[in-house]
Amino acid sequence: MDAWIGQLLAAEGLAAMGHAQRPDQADLGLGWLYYGLARLIKPELAVVIGSWRGFAPMVIARALADNGQGRVLFIDPSLVDDFWRDPAAVRAYFARFGLHNIDHHRLTTQEFVASPRYSALGEVGLLFIDGYHSEEQARFDYESFRPSVPAHGVALFHDSIRVRPSRIYGDDKVYEHRVRHLIDELRGRQGLQVVDLPYGDGLTMVRTAGMPEVLRA
Repeated sequence: MDAWIGQLLAAEGLAAMGHAQRPDQADLGLGWLYYGLARLIKPELAVVIGSWRGFAPMVIARALADNGQGRVLFIDPSLVDDFWRDPAAVRAYFARFGLHNIDHHRLTTQEFVASPRYSALGEVGLLFIDGYHSEEQARFDYESFRPSVPAHGVALFHDSIRVRPSRIYGDDKVYEHRVRHLIDELRGRQGLQVVDLPYGDGLTMVRTAGMPEVLRA
């Protein structure tokens, strides 16, 4: 695992984007939480929406591989740049890290929801939302998959604690991260547990409380 972490964090772009990684210490930062939750929940399917260079989907995929089962469904339309555009290159990229359990869909969430694959979704034990960070898009991402996340599952929102401008799409396309407003709304919904973690660019965990709670081995 140490060698794999070293390889991951040494790759271009995989120690960036606010996950509190520390390459000099082989420290995954928030990635330890992504990995640990995937090991604990043991989902057959995890859904990741958005990623700069694949840090979250790869850490989760590694956890599922270590579990011995499970796949990551990764949705990213590659609108920031062309990194996710070529399917063969994407598969080869993940294979460099020994990962063959990530299925990438070069679609927006809206396009994916209209596809046959969405209709065939089963249980989503882990949902990671890190796409376009408007309040409206984060809400669409969450509500589209919320019915598939069981009480023992978790939804994670990245970049979720502060409102700030983003220039990731270019200086002429500045927009504001407003996921925070959705989190404030979810905090007021009965039956949801919402926890903020102020590390890196911020992470929020959301789960539906079981009624009653059922303990799992």
